[in-house]
Amino acid sequence: MATSCSGPKWAQKIITLPPLKRGCHLITPKIMKEIWKNLSDFNCGLAHVFFFRILDLKTCLIFAIQHTSASLTINENYDPYVQDDTETFLNRIVPEGNSAPWRHTMEGPDDMPAHIKSSMFGRQLT
Repeated sequence: MATSCSGPKWAQKIITLPPLKRGCHLITPKIMKEIWKNLSDFNCGLAHVFFFRILDLKTCLIFAIQHTSASLTINENYDPYVQDDTETFLNRIVPEGNSAPWRHTMEGPDDMPAHIKSSMFGRQLT
């Protein structure tokens, strides 16, 4: 039997993650710590996660753009080698450094590979 509902509910929260070094990182614990208390308000729903770069907090005006050299993916966490193996795979198919064939190098030799990896995985998950 379906339960009645008074209408759609939604919640929004901006979560700031500290800068992380290049690589594959587990961010689930940080996200869950921030949203756990709000989850009891929902029986079911969707979570939509995407990256922003905050440009200005001093004036209370927050201008945000989606970060184009970061990406999100879902994978298992039982074996920590999954992150290492994913990093190894990405480094093999998207080379970095001066010998790489990329012409976009104004922001450093690792910037274009980061854009390609971001395009492969995407910057958001639902």
